Amino acid sequence: MATVTFTDVTKSFGSAGIVHDFNLEMPDGSFTVLVGPSGCGKSTSLRMLAGLEPVTSGTIRIGDRDVTKLEPKDRDIAMVFQNYALYPHLTVEQNIAFPLRAQKVAKKEARERAGLVAETLGLTGALSRKPKDLSGGQQQRVAIGRAIIREPAVFLFDEPLSNLDAKLRVETRTELLRIQRRLGITSLYVTHDQEEAMTLSDRMVVMNGGQIVQQGAPLEVYTKPASTFVATFVGSPKMNLVDGVVADGLFRSTDGLVLPIGSAVPRQPERVTVGFRPEHLVVTSAGRDDVALPPGSTGRVALIEHLGPRAIVAVEAPGCTLVSVVDIAQLDGLDEGAVVSMSVRDGGVHVFDKTTGARIES
Repeated sequence: MATVTFTDVTKSFGSAGIVHDFNLEMPDGSFTVLVGPSGCGKSTSLRMLAGLEPVTSGTIRIGDRDVTKLEPKDRDIAMVFQNYALYPHLTVEQNIAFPLRAQKVAKKEARERAGLVAETLGLTGALSRKPKDLSGGQQQRVAIGRAIIREPAVFLFDEPLSNLDAKLRVETRTELLRIQRRLGITSLYVTHDQEEAMTLSDRMVVMNGGQIVQQGAPLEVYTKPASTFVATFVGSPKMNLVDGVVADGLFRSTDGLVLPIGSAVPRQPERVTVGFRPEHLVVTSAGRDDVALPPGSTGRVALIEHLGPRAIVAVEAPGCTLVSVVDIAQLDGLDEGAVVSMSVRDGGVHVFDKTTGARIES
């Protein structure tokens, strides 16, 4: 186990810069998740730590060792890939124990250790089976077991759950987190799925355009996004964003939308971008289909998506469409086509610079 530190790391392919000024410290035993859209540089950053991509400039340290120029085999890391990369001709037991062959561990000890790892992963009954006889979730657990048995200083996970269906993804995610917590091995996980990032990470690192745009505890990133990019990337449904002015407890958009937002948000001297998450937008029935849409803080329900105990309600408002998350018990009168009044819960408003998109602190 060890602390991992990236210092001023950059990566370029020819004249194309892929990762810029990457600075990150992963504490010993932590679970750090890199998340961002495709092409943001997250997988390249992980591959530089693994030694699969050379660093253009900067340094990478694992513990007190500078590993920037070391070969992958000398870095004491284990990696789990998206495509499992199992040996089809070997059994589950042989796949899990394979890294021990390179370490020249005695066969009896290797079998015993493979059996213990398989028990941890719920694979004891499958030790004699081949990969082709396993489900996708079982194959992924074998790949994780092969990484665990090495007892490395650092685990690396490159979108390991993306090939699984939704149910298996949730189950394997839970199992993976339980195993990492028990072993306490420093881990770096790459994903484009912000839900995975929120669920797994101790520290969530959001990337865009080859740079870290925000890092922190998942709840901190969710409740205090540093920019409009983070605000809309993290969270589902994404945050509502509208341009306008704030004054006297009201937000007024450039298209005539008026929303009560409470007195906690101070007056802004210039036009800003205001954001509020769907769970903070309150919608209540204000009329029926034949009522003309009045200006201001009313809108018309365009679509309702039912999600068990909650529903996602899309509201056509002046100049924009807003999204609200509503408890199923509060849906009376919110039929599609109904006119609704809208307001934002106290503490639910985020203010951003209209030009740069950066957060403006209250």
